[in-house]
Amino acid sequence: MAPSLLYFNTAAAVAVASAKAAENDNVSRVQLLDKTRNSRVLVLGGTGRVGGSTATALSKLCPDLRIVVGGRNREKGAAMVATLGKNSEFAEVNINNKDSLEAALSDVDLVVHAAGPFQQSQKCTVLEAAIETQTAYLDVCDDTNYAFRAKSFKGRAVDANIPAITTGGVYPGVSNVMAAELVRAARSESKTEPERLRFSYYTAGSGGAGPTILATSFLLLGEEVVAYNKGQKIKLKPFTGMLNVDFGKGIGKRDVYLLNLPEVRSAHEVLEVPTVSARFGTAPFFWNWGMEAMTNLLPAEFLRDRSKVQQLVEWFDPLVRAVDGIAGERVSMRVDLECTNERSTLALFSHRRLSVGKRHSCFCSSNS
Repeated sequence: MAPSLLYFNTAAAVAVASAKAAENDNVSRVQLLDKTRNSRVLVLGGTGRVGGSTATALSKLCPDLRIVVGGRNREKGAAMVATLGKNSEFAEVNINNKDSLEAALSDVDLVVHAAGPFQQSQKCTVLEAAIETQTAYLDVCDDTNYAFRAKSFKGRAVDANIPAITTGGVYPGVSNVMAAELVRAARSESKTEPERLRFSYYTAGSGGAGPTILATSFLLLGEEVVAYNKGQKIKLKPFTGMLNVDFGKGIGKRDVYLLNLPEVRSAHEVLEVPTVSARFGTAPFFWNWGMEAMTNLLPAEFLRDRSKVQQLVEWFDPLVRAVDGIAGERVSMRVDLECTNERSTLALFSHRRLSVGKRHSCFCSSNS
């Protein structure tokens, strides 16, 4: 499987370098073309954990870039700008206000949308503003409805002559690359067809991503799970179908549960794998029990209400942060592929924190 490992590392090189940059000042810098070296990049959610890590990594990898930290809190924005240094500034932005968005996007070359959660968002306001102002767009969306709503803007983005990429985070994002590589290797190297693809994700506590992952997790408990079985679309109850998955050294075996995630549909439609599902689990184990209880005891309508979920997040966040200090913030992704000739392959990708950290990847294969 050496060719597969090389191919994946090439595809994921920027992600790995970005992670190392955020915690290592000596990381090699990315050499940009002259025409893009001094580009202005707006990071929405730049005062949060994920957006802040993104801004920090960009400033270290590409110090000539002009980083614009977008958010609603000027005090937090000033603190982030002080950390980033002279090639940065703060812009007060309300992503729910068209005029505010278009004003912020009017003089930047790229907008990175990291202002989650994306669940239960009825509009793609940032993407629409990016198209209107002809600004390149990238988001870290992890919601099925939002992701495919964003993809419906493809024609408008093409007409505006701008690149627009959705679900470009860790999972989905890097996990999609892992799946695509497994499928490519199966078809080109082994001359076999994929039959089953399974995404498994593990995060200890909040993974260092703060309240955003709490809100995301709670909102996903209100969504019916879409999976595929032998080409047929099926709907399942969230946080059921538990599997015990081995995430390798340092993490070990963990319980994971079904959730509604966008990579399931895209893997089925784009990679043409007939059976696809995605699962997620956390630690300590009692968080999983709590999420099971929420799914069974709270009405789905409650869990789809962003304002009510935000109240839950405010209650649980201090406890989760306290437990993070004990449980750690490790994150791991495992993708398993089964093929027609009984060939099984897997990709494993782990790092210290969800928002930023050193990332390690490996591929294994076996014939069962």
